[in-house]
Amino acid sequence: MNISYNWLKRYIDFNLSPNELADAFTSLGLETGTVEKVETIKGGLEGLVVGKVLTCVPHPDSDHLHVTTVDLGDGDPVTIVCGAPNIAAGQHVIVATVGTTLYDGDKEFKIKKSKIRGVESFGMICAEDEIGVGTSHAGTIELPLDVPAGTLAKNYYNINDDYILEVDLTPNRIDGASHYGCARDLAAWLTQHGKAAVAHRPDVSTFKADRADGGIPVTVENVEACPRYCGVTIRGVKVKESPDWLKSLLNAIGQRPINNIVDITNFILLGLGQPLHCFDLAKVKGDKVIVKTVPEGTKFVTLDGVERTLTARDLMICNTEEPMCIGGVFGGLDSGVTEATTDIFLESAYFHPTWIRKTARRFGLNTDASFRFERGIDPNDTVYNLKAAALLVKELAGGEICGDIVDVKSREFPKFPVSLNYAYMNALIGKAIGTDTVKSILRSLEIEITDESEYGLELLVPTHRVDVQRPCDVVEDILRVYGYNNVEFISSIHGNLSSKGDTDVKADLQSLVSGQLTAVGFNEIMNNSLTAAAYYTDLTTYPEDNCVHLLNPLSSDLNVLRQSLLFGGLESIARNINHKNSNLKFYEFGNVYRFDPEAKPSEKILAAFSEHTSLALWLTGDNHGGNWAEKSRKTSPFDLKAVVEGIFLRVGIASRDLVIEQTSSDIYSAALTFSNRGGKRIGELGVLRRAVLKKMDIDQEVVFAQLNWDAIIKMTLNKKVNYTDLPKTLPVKRDLALLVDKAVTFADIRNVITSSEKHLLKDVSLFDVYEGKNLPADKKSYAVSIILQDDEKTMQDKQIDAIMNKIVTNLQKQVGATLR
Repeated sequence: MNISYNWLKRYIDFNLSPNELADAFTSLGLETGTVEKVETIKGGLEGLVVGKVLTCVPHPDSDHLHVTTVDLGDGDPVTIVCGAPNIAAGQHVIVATVGTTLYDGDKEFKIKKSKIRGVESFGMICAEDEIGVGTSHAGTIELPLDVPAGTLAKNYYNINDDYILEVDLTPNRIDGASHYGCARDLAAWLTQHGKAAVAHRPDVSTFKADRADGGIPVTVENVEACPRYCGVTIRGVKVKESPDWLKSLLNAIGQRPINNIVDITNFILLGLGQPLHCFDLAKVKGDKVIVKTVPEGTKFVTLDGVERTLTARDLMICNTEEPMCIGGVFGGLDSGVTEATTDIFLESAYFHPTWIRKTARRFGLNTDASFRFERGIDPNDTVYNLKAAALLVKELAGGEICGDIVDVKSREFPKFPVSLNYAYMNALIGKAIGTDTVKSILRSLEIEITDESEYGLELLVPTHRVDVQRPCDVVEDILRVYGYNNVEFISSIHGNLSSKGDTDVKADLQSLVSGQLTAVGFNEIMNNSLTAAAYYTDLTTYPEDNCVHLLNPLSSDLNVLRQSLLFGGLESIARNINHKNSNLKFYEFGNVYRFDPEAKPSEKILAAFSEHTSLALWLTGDNHGGNWAEKSRKTSPFDLKAVVEGIFLRVGIASRDLVIEQTSSDIYSAALTFSNRGGKRIGELGVLRRAVLKKMDIDQEVVFAQLNWDAIIKMTLNKKVNYTDLPKTLPVKRDLALLVDKAVTFADIRNVITSSEKHLLKDVSLFDVYEGKNLPADKKSYAVSIILQDDEKTMQDKQIDAIMNKIVTNLQKQVGATLR
């Protein structure tokens, strides 16, 4: 939220600089990001002074210029050549002195000493539009004669530069979503820093009805959704442009002024924290306001011109015939204030936060009003804020207040009782704070102390602090005013030694693999766990029925938890390609989620839901750029396969522990799957289908791998590391040239060979593939190298032959291979 330095001073007196104020806010938990200077008039009228024209004579070489002598208040009159038709001796004018910078839109020019048709000129007598205080260029500005020469123009025009502080509110600190809310916190901080301060609001004691009749009644039918509704009728207003002071405040924080009535509601909202709504009485049919829900499916056009279909759980502000406004969220198209409005009804209400939040999410709306209502405003301030707004309407728009304020309240809103134990507080803070200091801080925060003992305090927390209802909340409030930096570290640290658990091993291995991937050129990414259900529509690998849906999604783009890391990475790839960065290597560790719609109901509510950690990798574009030594080369599935095999080796999983199979799916045009010997799939990699890439607006090939990191960790934890002596023998190498069907893959051959000899087989590799001349059309040739080794004794030919014969026999039986 943007906080105006000048606006804040309306509610509290302080002498902190803008940067000091930002530091104070940050220490209070209202973290301030930036401090930006805002000039009411560009340049701030620097260098401009009031001058008295002593003499004015025609220019000797011009029929429209005049040569003037001007007193600038320093006792040394200057000569200025002026072309304004109204210039005359005795006038008090605005003078831009030599060195002053003037602005014309985005252009600027500097006033210099110059010679105009032979006469030296030491400045410029200005018109309104030349300094930004008006639009007239008919002549010089003529000031009252009682304005002394030498008066600074910025003082005469009361130009005060403002500073805007960008305060980042945490979700619980809705009390800080207004200038007065920030002033209350600042008053507590200043008081505890030896600078007595009190936050103050405008006095509304002068509020009274101008006439007893003319008000309209209010009926609240749904008291759950609207526990309190206040309103007042004002007739005979004049809708017009707001005064400069109000426009200046709103403009400073980025709020566009509209008209005096609407600007008043925004002033109360941003100044005091109460959302208001103003209805044109001419459009309140039946002269009655009814707060209720409407039948399911009712159509309603909101202020943005969009027709929306209402549900039976959307609270509406209605007249006797139709809805006029979505309560606490958004106004209707036909009930707002226009220039033709003469009579208005002002609304100040407290709506139930849950009702507002759900309605706002249903319609994808996030307004200033809903932002505050759904977090909880002060229900005891609705009448005060309504009075403040009504008095401003009378001041800026005229009119008569008709009848008393209508206040429909279904219940009382007492302060929140909290018991604070000193021992608990000191244990939580880690330091004993004096009881007098604690009580002083609580009083400065407007928290009432109703009873006290040597053990603690009984408190009543004001209703504007909806986030302070537990002892720990009170301790947090005390600490943020006391100052986190005032809690010293103790001189010694006590701890218990413990061995590493599975979680620690998982974290260590993740860090190890991350370092390995980064070292070979990959960049780590992190995407949102929330994604769009539309990504999973019509997929069989990741059916939409298996998505975990959110009950109240922020938007349709973030309405489910991801089943796969795939789409988040593709979004990152698309974004990079659009920014002319097309050669990419990404990896991401993250959790994926799945819902089983066929799971049988059980006592465990979450039985149908599962979650595990995955590691995903993406390759696209060139594997490496071209240079004088070699040409650039596109990435291929084999590049990613080598990376994945390197990951397995790094965590201690050997190739013989895996079963690799070739497959395809609606995600991959061609892929490999990795399973453990028990048949559990632990990963997959392949080339993504064009249809998947087209959905993400990606026109280049992408190779993707996803590994079940939890399953890999489990394999690693179950694996014991054994240390053995170096082999005493040399390995034996045998090559086989196999003729197989084209459908047979090397993975099939490798699986047969590894299952044929589990003890002495060290490695199986493919060193040649041939298809074509001298081979049948449906056949291909694989040249396979097999490494055998007995670590203790030299293998004999008879033993080697027996193993090879077994391998060849199994190849013939299982994959139909024959020796060439």
